Amino acid sequence: MSYEISNGNRTAKIDLLNRVGNKALIAVDGHKYDIDIVEVEAGVYSILFNGESYNIELIESESSKKYIVNTFAKTFNIEVIDAESKYISNRNKGAGLEGANQIASPMPGKVVRIPVSVGEQVTAGQTLIVVEAMKMQSEFKSTGDKIIREILVKEGDIVNAHQVMLKLE
Repeated sequence: MSYEISNGNRTAKIDLLNRVGNKALIAVDGHKYDIDIVEVEAGVYSILFNGESYNIELIESESSKKYIVNTFAKTFNIEVIDAESKYISNRNKGAGLEGANQIASPMPGKVVRIPVSVGEQVTAGQTLIVVEAMKMQSEFKSTGDKIIREILVKEGDIVNAHQVMLKLE
């Protein structure tokens, strides 16, 4: 099972690799951790990691995918970003982009194709870049007649969520 967790400043990819009882093997941005996790009361968890004990309280916020996370010293607002959230976000970002002068990836992915070059005049609806994410390819198109000013990635690059890939004029 794989998720992305965002606290506004940082988005981390979390994978549950294995779980047997209270023991779990997770990966955070590719780094593996063996943890022991127990829900000690509703919404309160005790986590043992490398001989250290951590207590975390999860409080559901305005939706089932947003939480307030309290630790001993800090409080975080986090959002669980799953496939449904990414899909809705991608659909909503397509609206109101007329006049946009940069193309950013709405989620992490891999640049598959860039059929334009710097200085090229492009027309409304022309494909500027193709990114693959979650086994689906998304074409990013020009919202109007523009000129490609800068290409910040190359084919085969891995891009992060909200990373600017192209600049237009």
